[in-house]
Amino acid sequence: MTTTPPLPRTIPAWIKALDDAPLPAFASVHGKVRLALRDSSKSMRQIAELIQDSPVLALRFIQEANRGIGDGQPAESLEVALSRIGLTRAETLLARIPAMEPADMPQPLRQLVLISRHASQQANGLFAARLARLWQDIHWGSLLFLAPVWALVGAYPHLLDSWEQRVLVKGEPASRVERELLGVSLLELCLKLAEHWRLPDWVIQGYRLLSGDRRMLIKALHIARDNEHPLHQQQMLDADPELRRWVTLPSNTIVLANGLALSSHHSWGGVHSLRWQRLAGLYLQVSLGELQQMVHQQAVISARAFGPTDLWHPAQGLLWPSDSRFQALRAAPQPNEAELAEWREHCRRLLSEPTPFSNVLQLTASASQAMACAGMQRSLIMLVDRKQNRLVAQQCVGLPGDAARLTLAAEQSQILRRLLEKPAQLRLQPANMAQFSALLPGALKILFAGEHLLLRSLGIDGRVLMLIVADQNGAAISDAALQTFAKTSQCIERALSIFSRRGA
Repeated sequence: MTTTPPLPRTIPAWIKALDDAPLPAFASVHGKVRLALRDSSKSMRQIAELIQDSPVLALRFIQEANRGIGDGQPAESLEVALSRIGLTRAETLLARIPAMEPADMPQPLRQLVLISRHASQQANGLFAARLARLWQDIHWGSLLFLAPVWALVGAYPHLLDSWEQRVLVKGEPASRVERELLGVSLLELCLKLAEHWRLPDWVIQGYRLLSGDRRMLIKALHIARDNEHPLHQQQMLDADPELRRWVTLPSNTIVLANGLALSSHHSWGGVHSLRWQRLAGLYLQVSLGELQQMVHQQAVISARAFGPTDLWHPAQGLLWPSDSRFQALRAAPQPNEAELAEWREHCRRLLSEPTPFSNVLQLTASASQAMACAGMQRSLIMLVDRKQNRLVAQQCVGLPGDAARLTLAAEQSQILRRLLEKPAQLRLQPANMAQFSALLPGALKILFAGEHLLLRSLGIDGRVLMLIVADQNGAAISDAALQTFAKTSQCIERALSIFSRRGA
């Protein structure tokens, strides 16, 4: 049993949940924009240039400008949006948008924003120079194309990991996974959100193409496969004037750019990447080799502009063989010296006699921090009730906020029953995941998407008092990390024993 509220399962319910879901903006940009709005010497263009460094801010300003305009022309760019709402209303809106440091934001949201910025760079580098008069449409359309997904992973960060693991790693059909996770088609949801928010027309056209009117796209993909024979491609296009006109539509550039960015996020040499590369080559009328060189160059420019980050940028994949995949390349970061020093300090406190903790909440908070410093990027500490049949969340790190309210009934999971019989540890990995996955509570599988997971029950004199669930964001857990997890668990178990004797 879980106390976490169920996810919406219909388009109207999703729109209601995501419409005003708080999306944080980068704190540094938020502060600069606030000062610029109060500076009478700043032009709208200068303020717009500051805002676009935090795409979430750009989205909110364009949304505000297009709210309640009826059949009026929506603002297609940030500069137009600012002019429409005015500086006073802009400052009021800015005050309602939460500002966060990048490290405090949900990582899936930051990762999606990185992909959007990479898509914008691809669009600007590949298409804007050729369509100079339309550069604003290309820039803002490509940057905001994934905005509906920002809102989704901002409100429910665990969904991105679940989708990546099931679709990209396990190869399950995307449509089936989306229906199971969301209750609706992801593309249909994105289209309805884009229409509801009055996003730029090109964004809406792109989702209509991908979600419903795919006839032209499929025909173009068929011709694009024959990339080595450009003359034959041109003959096939000439034989279908409707398709030829569609292939050169400027609005298709933002779909191409996002297709290139999303597919390269997973693999540069995968089948999806090659499809988008061939389609972009058909649009630009260049060979596959030339197109790949251009796309790789834009990826590097994007990575340099983004700067050092703990996120995955597809440009990193260019250093690996072309058939390498993001999920395989991504490795869990190892604790640095500062984190190890902090880990030792937490362990010292846990082992101190007499106990420095006056209540269980203080003890579990220190235990949770020790796990984080030990390299466990996601962890959940649950306490066992007196009847030994229910687990209640006490501390969580790297998980959605609703994980802190999680309650599990032991009777619903054979794995939980075994772990509550006596202190024990279970390590899940690809070799045994199929055997144990069906026995895990569904709530834990959603929170800890992946094929690498540690579960350890702790207690005193054979009686289990606590369950720790932890992983490294789904990445493989090294032997060194496993040893550190075991040492940390031993310290926590010792702390429980010392705490139980306080005042004795």
